[in-house]
Amino acid sequence: MKTKNGLKQKLMGISFLAFILFGAGNVKAQDGGLFDDTQARFGVKGGLNFSQLYVRDVSVEDQSMKVGLHGGLWAKVPMGKFFALQPELLYTNNGSRVAYRTSSAVGVQGRELRYNLNYIQLPVLASATIGPISIQAGPYASYLIGANIKELEVDNAIDPMMVADLDENDFHRVDYGLAGGIAVDIKGFQVGGRYNFGLREISNSGISQQLTNNAKNSVGQIYIAIGF
Repeated sequence: MKTKNGLKQKLMGISFLAFILFGAGNVKAQDGGLFDDTQARFGVKGGLNFSQLYVRDVSVEDQSMKVGLHGGLWAKVPMGKFFALQPELLYTNNGSRVAYRTSSAVGVQGRELRYNLNYIQLPVLASATIGPISIQAGPYASYLIGANIKELEVDNAIDPMMVADLDENDFHRVDYGLAGGIAVDIKGFQVGGRYNFGLREISNSGISQQLTNNAKNSVGQIYIAIGF
């Protein structure tokens, strides 16, 4: 069941990205040519997240990446011929899969959890442009709007209600960090990849801190941004 659910999530994400790619391809076919980067523009964007929490604890047996989605609004405001600011307002789904071995410290035996953390994120990136290539870097701030911790496998759990009781109140509402990546600006859209490195631990309660041990958000992204 775990493999089937994971495959379904990945297929949904790939289908979502393919839909965006198809729409962006139509824009390119209609307009053609490279985008003049001296023009301000705004639009919508969306893509895939590849996130991991990197929990460092002796009770962790295995960790794996979680595939999620992000999407929202973006703008690019030129500040010169080769420099621009790119603010964005996004919904982003982060998290990870973590398998724990027997541990009295976290009160579980043979438990595997999937962390789903949903944020509204505001990155403000400086963009250095060389032809159609943009190198982007800057800070981001996020606000947690929802958290869901799901048990994927349980073997003789000591307290089956412990994880079910966790929600967004057990995690820091505000997250922040640094983002950087590279993008290609084509007339009508932008395609790129980015990495978000969290600087604040995600948990703020006793149980969530025991389970995540000061873990921070770590998210790779690929995306398509359609500009108007």
